[in-house]
Amino acid sequence: MSHKAIEINDSNFQETIKSDIPVLVDFWAEWCGPCKMIGPVVEEIAGEFEGKAIVGKMDVDANSKTPMDFGIRSIPTLMIFKNGEMVEKIVGAVPKHVLVQKLEAAAAVA
Repeated sequence: MSHKAIEINDSNFQETIKSDIPVLVDFWAEWCGPCKMIGPVVEEIAGEFEGKAIVGKMDVDANSKTPMDFGIRSIPTLMIFKNGEMVEKIVGAVPKHVLVQKLEAAAAVA
């Protein structure tokens, strides 16, 4: 079975992003068309980066605190965290290679 993106919510968010390996968080919603386009890409990355990064998804309809804290106004918004700090923010559905490149860059930063 392939590795899947984990479900991130308001209660486990802070704990999840404190990782010393990069954490990619996909902020999405069921009604969002571009979110559905990038969803499978995020799942693929979860499999490819197993052990090298944590990949998770947060449903903004079910979790309002975290998206509000980060001022997320449009989705999909993807953020990469390292040691609890946001190192990258990508708004909109971008090609897979863009996400991979940014995740690899975050992994390379000590």
